[in-house]
Amino acid sequence: MTPTYADSAEPASGPWDQSASPADWLGLRGRVAVVTGAASGIGAACAQAFAAVGARVALLDIDEAGAQRLAQELNQGGAQAMAQRCDTGHPDSVRQACEAVTGTLGPADVLVNNAGVLRPGPLAEVSLEDWNRLLSINLTGYLLCARQFAQAMRQRGQGSIVHVASISAHFPQTGSGAYSASKAGVLLMSRQMAVEWGPEGVRSNVICPGMIRTALSARFYEVPGFEARRAAVTASRRIGEPQDIADAALYLASPRAAYVNGAELMVDGGMSSMLMDMVPRPGYNETTGARP
Repeated sequence: MTPTYADSAEPASGPWDQSASPADWLGLRGRVAVVTGAASGIGAACAQAFAAVGARVALLDIDEAGAQRLAQELNQGGAQAMAQRCDTGHPDSVRQACEAVTGTLGPADVLVNNAGVLRPGPLAEVSLEDWNRLLSINLTGYLLCARQFAQAMRQRGQGSIVHVASISAHFPQTGSGAYSASKAGVLLMSRQMAVEWGPEGVRSNVICPGMIRTALSARFYEVPGFEARRAAVTASRRIGEPQDIADAALYLASPRAAYVNGAELMVDGGMSSMLMDMVPRPGYNETTGARP
């Protein structure tokens, strides 16, 4: 059983120290980090990464069983973690999750807004129900979680919110309904949070992942040649892993990024810089985007 807040060692509650020791270079030891969509993929990698640097981690997911399994693994490894069922698209569920986390681990220092869904369909055909449900999780859900968990941050005058958006916020992902629109909304919402809550000591930043190998996309890479073709359109010539996003989240959440606020960090292996290299130029490149 996860120990309650009252039974735990007193968490760090003073100002974040930017001169932390090498053993705690990120300054996150003892802090409470809340990760939504934490049962798998990028969310699970973020939960594991925060636990590895000594943070107290709350894993929120509608897949309660999956979140419980990971929390148990983290606790067995010496971390302090808890799992809580949460449908981020429903205000009552988010409120109840916040109360549970606060009562068990203490008030949040970090929120990683990551929970999201994909409902396929071209704009001319996607159902209004699918459109609204996707927005309720991918955009409104981020607002609901930020409002709840940042309330204590604002009262204490310190805290960090990291929103996981997508490269699709900048480049339309066709056939994916409201997905690109929802992620684009996250970008501007984060900047607005930074401006409104920055004077209260709360930072808000965005990570835009490119192609990341997760359980949802794993079957694609089983197709012969598929991974090579995808890797060819990245400057780094590889597909990203959830850990690549988790590492970026650690930095943005930490006091090492104390002056980073309202920013958007593209973590895509340079794919967004490849447009001109993918334009056929005889003698310079190939239509695949890979240089000869």
